[in-house]
Amino acid sequence: MQDQLIVLLLAHQPADATETGHLQKTLDFVTHTKACSSRQTLAGHVTASAWILSPDGQAALLTHHKKLNRWLQLGGHVDDGDISIQAAATREAREESGIQDLQLLHATLFDVDAHAIPARHNEPGHYHYDLRFLFQALHLDFCVSDESHDLAWVPLSTLVSDDNNASVSRMAKKTLKNSS
Repeated sequence: MQDQLIVLLLAHQPADATETGHLQKTLDFVTHTKACSSRQTLAGHVTASAWILSPDGQAALLTHHKKLNRWLQLGGHVDDGDISIQAAATREAREESGIQDLQLLHATLFDVDAHAIPARHNEPGHYHYDLRFLFQALHLDFCVSDESHDLAWVPLSTLVSDDNNASVSRMAKKTLKNSS
């Protein structure tokens, strides 16, 4: 998977200077870490996320994440059985939302974010190098999984000005820019 990730990262066009920094950190990590998507790599690992748009493209599905206690896009760790990073993002989105008929809109990266994950229980602090893909739901129905406190469709117009969550705000801005 390492080679696939390098190709995706090299082809990605970041939206701003912040995402450019995330992309460079992620590319450096992936290039120098053979087991870059393994949870056993304690310094950090690649994760896969889904930025899921509503059927009308005006809202994104967010999860109120139990462990981090924050509203975020759906996503998580890459499993050994995942054949691609896109497959990992799809699996995570389906598991966390219950929506089985999600459409992956592009196989290319939508967004890249590198962020610290705090130490928790027996897990040391580490980095997630999050590769995000653009999806669209065909309906608004979802199920809240045990990984979430809640799920909600949040209007993109609300998310663009979310000063408490810069990466979600960046993805909302990208979505609105690309739809105009």
